[in-house]
Amino acid sequence: MTIVRCVFLVILFTLAGLAAPAQAADELVTSARTAGGETIPYILTTKPGTPAYAVILMPGGKGIVNPRMEDGKLVFSGGGNFLIRSRELFADGRFVAASTDATSTPDRILAIVRDLEARYGKIAIYVVGTSRSTDVTMALARSLDGKVAGFIHTSSMNGIAGFDPRGLKSRNLIVLHTMDACRVTSPSAGKASSQKYGTELIEMTGGKSTGADCEAQAYHGYNGIEAETVGKIKAWIAQR
Repeated sequence: MTIVRCVFLVILFTLAGLAAPAQAADELVTSARTAGGETIPYILTTKPGTPAYAVILMPGGKGIVNPRMEDGKLVFSGGGNFLIRSRELFADGRFVAASTDATSTPDRILAIVRDLEARYGKIAIYVVGTSRSTDVTMALARSLDGKVAGFIHTSSMNGIAGFDPRGLKSRNLIVLHTMDACRVTSPSAGKASSQKYGTELIEMTGGKSTGADCEAQAYHGYNGIEAETVGKIKAWIAQR
C-alpha cells in the first residue's frame, strides 16, 4: 500500500468518524439533595453540545427508576417505559434528560432542578410524565408553578379532563395517541381538556400496538413513533 493511499484512508476514516452521530451517554448522578439533605439519584443522559433545555422524565406504572451501580454497571427499573426508553432521543446537545422516580413531592424535583442548574446554569427545565405519572405532573403543575419552565403530560390519566392550567405561569402541554385504548387514559379526556381550557395539545397517530392496552408497547406508549413524538415535544419546548 502506497503512502498516499495510507494517508487517504486515514483522512477518510477520520472524516467518517466526525460525520457519525455522537452516542448519548448515561451517568448516575447522586449530587442532587433535598432541603432536608436526602439524596435524589437520577440518570443524566447527554450528548456533546451546549444545553439550553432539560427534561425531567418520570415513568408511568409504579413510577420506579431506582438508578444505582451494581458491579460497576448502571442498572435501573422502568427501561421499557416510553419516556425512559426515549431518554436518548431527548438528549441531543441542546437538550439533556434526567430520568428519576415519579414523585409528587416538590422538593424532590427541585433537588434535581438545582443540580441541573449547578451544571448548566439557568436553562429551561420541563417536568414530563406519562400515564400514571401524569397524576404527578398535574399536581406539580400547581405546587411548582413558576419554578420550572413547564409540564408535559403524555398519555394522561382521565383526570386531565378537569385539569385547568389557566392562570399558571409555567407552560403546560398535553400529548396523546388518538388510538390509545387504555381505559384510564382515554384520548378523549386530553382532547376535552384542551378544548375546555385551551391547553396546548399534540395528537399522535400511527405506530403499532402489541400487548395490553395500558402497557408501554401499545399505542399508549407510542410504540414505533417514539422519535416523532419526542421530536414534536422538543419542538414545542423550543418555541420559547
